[in-house]
Amino acid sequence: MKKIEYKGLKFLYVVIFTYIVLLLFDMNNAIHAVKIFFSILYTLLPIFIFIILLTALINYFLKPKDIIKHFGEDSGKRGIIYALLAGIISHGPMYAWYGLISELREEGAKDELLIIFFYARAIKIPMLPFMIGIFGIPFTIIITIYILLFAIIQGKLFSKLYKL
Repeated sequence: MKKIEYKGLKFLYVVIFTYIVLLLFDMNNAIHAVKIFFSILYTLLPIFIFIILLTALINYFLKPKDIIKHFGEDSGKRGIIYALLAGIISHGPMYAWYGLISELREEGAKDELLIIFFYARAIKIPMLPFMIGIFGIPFTIIITIYILLFAIIQGKLFSKLYKL
């Protein structure tokens, strides 16, 4: 039987232990730190709930495989839009996508669009509310636009350099 590791729980235990040690040596700062923790948790909890609901809705209504099939040679601007959208809504670790991307490439998907897909994965819709909460709307909009623009630039640049 394979042993399951709970790395997140190990970190939690270290934090709890640190709070206990702090409590023993400096009760006022320990209580202050716990109050700050719960204040931050209270602030972020609605954002986390929104992120979970948004992720569930995205996974239910939008299937990346349905969008990603439009990556052919004759896709044009529509292919760029699909690559951007597929990158944005894709979830999970990148290595999980390697097999599908390899199959699409073998079936004739344009490398340019695959590069755009990879680059656009930097934007995660469920994390946008969290980002807005921390950095504000203007920063989030600007960085998102930059990521989308540079995804297209990277794809086009790769396409040009690969032909050399």
